[in-house]
Amino acid sequence: IVETYRRIRNTLRFLLANLADYNPQTDHLPVEQWLEIDRYMLAHTEALQNELVAQYQRYEFHQIVHSLHNFCSEDLGGFYLDVLKDRLYTAGENSPARRSAQNALYHMTHALVRLMAPVLSFTAEEVWGVLTGKADDSVFLQTPYALAVIANSEALLQRWSRMRQLRAAVTKQLEEL
Repeated sequence: IVETYRRIRNTLRFLLANLADYNPQTDHLPVEQWLEIDRYMLAHTEALQNELVAQYQRYEFHQIVHSLHNFCSEDLGGFYLDVLKDRLYTAGENSPARRSAQNALYHMTHALVRLMAPVLSFTAEEVWGVLTGKADDSVFLQTPYALAVIANSEALLQRWSRMRQLRAAVTKQLEEL
C-alpha cells in the first residue's frame, strides 16, 4: 500500500511541478492545436474518468485504487510522462509544444484530483489547494471534471494503443541487447 500511495503522490508532484509556470487564462491552447500524443492522453484520461465514475457508483473502492495506481504508474509514469520530459525540459518556455503538454497536464490533473478525492482525501485536498491556489475551496465541493471533447477519440485511442504495444516490444528488445 505504501508503494502504491508513493507512486500516485510522486506522479501528482511531477504534474504540479510542471504546471508551476502555467496560467490557464493566458497559456490556454485549443485542443485542436495540441500535439496528437497530448490529445491521446486526454482521451485516455476521459476513458479512465468514465470507468472510475462507474466504479464509484458500484462502490468498488478497491478497484478504483487499483485503476488510479495503474494509470499513474503505467500510463503516466511508464509512458506519457517519460516521453514528455524532453519536451517540458528542453522546449522554449512558451513554445507551442511545451504549452500543448502543459494544457494536457492541467486538464488531467484536474480530473485526477477529483477522482482520487474519495479514496485519498488528504492528498487530494492538498493537491487541490496547490492546483487552484484557493485556500477556502475544497475538492469535495467539485463534480467530475468536464474534459474537452477530443475529435475521433476512439480512433486516437486505438492508434496509440497499438503504438504503445510496439514501443513495449522495442523496449524489451533494447533491454535484452
